[in-house]
Amino acid sequence: MKTIQSRDNPFFKSLQKLASSSRARREARTTILDGIHLLQAYASGGETAQALIVRAASAEATEIRQLLGTFAAANTYVLKDALFDAVATVASPTGVMALVNTPPAPLLPHSIGDAVLLEEIQDPGNLGSILRSAAAAGVYDIFLSKKSIFAWSPKVLRAGMGAHFSLRIHEDVDLEALLHNRKGLGLATGAGTGTSISGVKLTGPVAWIFGNEGAGISAQLMRSADMRVEIPMPGIANSLNVAAAAAVCLFEQVRQRTAS
Repeated sequence: MKTIQSRDNPFFKSLQKLASSSRARREARTTILDGIHLLQAYASGGETAQALIVRAASAEATEIRQLLGTFAAANTYVLKDALFDAVATVASPTGVMALVNTPPAPLLPHSIGDAVLLEEIQDPGNLGSILRSAAAAGVYDIFLSKKSIFAWSPKVLRAGMGAHFSLRIHEDVDLEALLHNRKGLGLATGAGTGTSISGVKLTGPVAWIFGNEGAGISAQLMRSADMRVEIPMPGIANSLNVAAAAAVCLFEQVRQRTAS
């Protein structure tokens, strides 16, 4: 276990760069997990982290001491409180982080069945929530377009609450080309102009398409879908946050399948 007390320490400098730069994380294929729950989810897959990083004041906390005894990491560092807080990825630091390799991109399948296709999603909370809903609904293939946020950023990981480690996440994908090789329906989601999801048979394979938070699904990608569907909204709101819409669609699919 190594103690770091200076901002000039080379490891601290590299950690600070990864914590603040999405580009650095993408290039290094490395990210930061923050919090005991995320670290436990990562460890359940049998992976070894590059480093375990502990806040000095938290080193004696019971949960963190237990984690120290079971979490596999090449190195363990204890950072002075001010240094840990400077690289923490949350407003209220949990006291423990891990530096981990992001997994290599899985090979694109020759054809897709159940899947979630995301075009230019930008908000980390939205993406993390969608990943969590997909994992809960049993949809394990996620495809993100080239301009979407990095799926392995710390904020997306926090919002996903461990869902990443049970999914096949494909990034920088040509979604239009992918849809040409689907086994079932390609359903584009939107508000106001589609068929109600309750009126569409969802018992076969479904590739769900969700668009950018502001612009929605591009016209080009929309043309590759079989139909446009919408969520019935009898209330005064006429649209839903994309993460909420994804959850409703995925669990309507679950409802139909469990009822059939």
